[in-house]
Amino acid sequence: MESQKLSVLVVDDDSLIAQALAKILETEGFHVIAHTDPVKASEERGFAIVLTDFMMPNLTGIELLQHVKANEPKAVRMMLTAAADFKVALEAVNRGEVYRLLSKPWQLAELQAAVRNAADHYRLQRENERLGQELALNVLKLTALNGSLEQTVIDRTNGLLDGMVRALDTRDTETQWHSRRVSLYARCLGEALGIRGADLETVTQGALLHDVGKIGVRDSILLKPGPLTPEEWVEMKRHPELGWRMLASIPWLNGAAEIVYQHQERYDAGGYPRKLGGTNITLGARIFAIVDALDAITSDRPYRKGRPFEVARSEITRVGGTQLDPDLVKAWNEVPEAKWQEIRHGIERLEAEDRQRFGEPMPKGPG
Repeated sequence: MESQKLSVLVVDDDSLIAQALAKILETEGFHVIAHTDPVKASEERGFAIVLTDFMMPNLTGIELLQHVKANEPKAVRMMLTAAADFKVALEAVNRGEVYRLLSKPWQLAELQAAVRNAADHYRLQRENERLGQELALNVLKLTALNGSLEQTVIDRTNGLLDGMVRALDTRDTETQWHSRRVSLYARCLGEALGIRGADLETVTQGALLHDVGKIGVRDSILLKPGPLTPEEWVEMKRHPELGWRMLASIPWLNGAAEIVYQHQERYDAGGYPRKLGGTNITLGARIFAIVDALDAITSDRPYRKGRPFEVARSEITRVGGTQLDPDLVKAWNEVPEAKWQEIRHGIERLEAEDRQRFGEPMPKGPG
């Protein structure tokens, strides 16, 4: 806009005054559109400044400026008025129709300075508008970039978590699919509780990685077909802390690490490793305890077949208030059985695809 002449609409029913104003403004470097008829002037468009007389037939200066305000809202509005009309014109200033009020007859220097200031004001408005649009565009670009970066972090994090679970799977095949089931179960219950966003991801990740500490447990204990000795149980019970130590140094997994650390605690403080109880156990770990019980009851084990969902419902409800958080058990009971079955069947399909792709897992035995 600075490289082009700004247009000024000049309106005065006295043709000599209109011509004089036009000559002054053209000398100042403006393109001038002059009118003696305010009605015709009200139809003009595309000007940056309007300078009008106050007292004119058919349309007063205030009425003209009201038209300008509606039709060319960015144009700077100025008015010339005689001393006798000053009070009425001042009211127009106060209502916002007029940017600047000039006396008539005018002082040349004052008139020139006022129009220059109006031009600067117009340019500043346009520049602010341009910068605002540019800022909005940059915000959109930054938002898109942040979204892309965030998705990259999520994808890489999920890849890392998947790698951890698969690493454990090389030692205990069932652990992988159990972990994936309880991860989605935990997400489902978290959603039912109103958990969203990053907090929901933390619950999901913590459940997925709950047994990652078993990587540090000897095969002779982890894969032992029979009961563990008291000494072996001591080592097995270290896996929550081992898992926590593995994850705690990764900033975006701090919340998940706490779930891993606490996933064997009980609501009645009868769990391990720290014998936490009640709401001292992080919410994600209390959610996990319920869905872990669901999966344990309904999944096949070497020593028994998985039991029906109704058995799981009865048992989970029975231990609400002792082993499990009773409020969360109530929320779990409100989720339809079909939702839990849908998750289980989805994991079963993934497991079948995995076996088809990689073949049957190598047989495991005590190491």
